[in-house]
Amino acid sequence: MTQDMIIGVDVGGTQLRAVLADSAGKIQKRIAVPTNSFEGRDAVLNRIRQLIRDVCKTCEWDQIRGIGIGVPGPTDPFAGLVIIAPNIPGWLNVDLLGELTPFFDCPIYVGNDANLAGLAEHRFGAGQGVAHMIYLTVSTGVGGGIIVDNRMLLGQRGFGAEVGHMTIEARHAPNAEGILGTLEDLAAGPGIARRAKAALRKGATSSLLSTVNGDIDAITPKMITEAAHAGDPFAIEHFRQTGYYLGVGITNLLHIFNPERIVIGGSVWLNAGGLLAVPVWDTIRSRAKSPEYYQKLEIVSAALGDDAGLLGAVALAQSELEQSQIAGN
Repeated sequence: MTQDMIIGVDVGGTQLRAVLADSAGKIQKRIAVPTNSFEGRDAVLNRIRQLIRDVCKTCEWDQIRGIGIGVPGPTDPFAGLVIIAPNIPGWLNVDLLGELTPFFDCPIYVGNDANLAGLAEHRFGAGQGVAHMIYLTVSTGVGGGIIVDNRMLLGQRGFGAEVGHMTIEARHAPNAEGILGTLEDLAAGPGIARRAKAALRKGATSSLLSTVNGDIDAITPKMITEAAHAGDPFAIEHFRQTGYYLGVGITNLLHIFNPERIVIGGSVWLNAGGLLAVPVWDTIRSRAKSPEYYQKLEIVSAALGDDAGLLGAVALAQSELEQSQIAGN
């Protein structure tokens, strides 16, 4: 008997990646090609089609049960429509499902990459074993995925779980940079760097100034992380403040969804989680309506790394196929 397989595709601004995975989520084959978005919308679509064909060369097509595709940016998973992919020029209202379905004789499913990373952690990673989970990725932005009763929460059109756009400080009026006081504005890497630069311009002192020879504009989130790990009080304080903002966001999510576990990934958390964990927990304890909201809560680091998006695409196809089977019985 031949083994059923799933194809997972991750559409990125730099790379297009695909995997062939079995029913347990074990990757059997992986390939990647440059996105080359400068070649235009149709060229990228053709490259995705060829990527799917190439990853399947080691198996028979009748083994493929489905294809899952993760895309950055707002996506309507019910229509298979990419509203906009910010990192891929020309990808505005792209009917990805319609562009691919005529070429492949199997079900195809499309979803937001951050949502799917959460689904992957729930099915294959650090979220296994719980029915109610929230996934956060904190890096250059803040994204997420929400699992309720073992199902991914999507909302009316599939735009749900955009946790990074939750307002944390409403006193931030919209400005020229588009800063609104959201969780993403305040806790993601660019926000950490922006606050640090502003404080240094006002006269704060830090070892960072010698690192960049006084060129404040050259400071990066990575530099601030390294300075904090080296004991720089200024950098440590900025991560304490970031942990506070992240804790406020998590407390809001606790009150709304009451999860069992929160899984956090992304470069900011994975490189500075040790600096963030204490202020995050301190904030939760001080702001939660009652201890019952957090007494059994687990906050853990994501386990799947760079494979989260790919395995999320696999998990999407598996989940949808399972639901179709249940509905058909």
